[in-house]
Amino acid sequence: MFGIGGGELVFILFIVLMLFGSDKVPEIARTMGKAMAQLKNATNDIKSEIQKGAEANGLDAKSLTDITGNINAEINNAKTNLLGDTTNLLGDTTNEIEKVKEDIDSISGPVKRQR
Repeated sequence: MFGIGGGELVFILFIVLMLFGSDKVPEIARTMGKAMAQLKNATNDIKSEIQKGAEANGLDAKSLTDITGNINAEINNAKTNLLGDTTNLLGDTTNEIEKVKEDIDSISGPVKRQR
């Protein structure tokens, strides 16, 4: 629960009890419960209004998944067209680096590294 252990939760409850007293704690709990219920009802109302608006405009869940699926397919197609075949990209680079190293070694001799 929010990364709070049992001991920490007991300590928080003890502090709340000390601050507000035993007579106010049930009232605070009721108020928080009512607020959470109102928040849940409000979010459900918002969800239903959004769904009703989408249905009124001719958008249902199936058409939305079709649209997003088509968009994803087009994005993947554009990626492959833009990037092309990248399988040998690193292999060619490694070969070129080795050739350059050999050329440098032939010109200046092998480099000894100090530790």
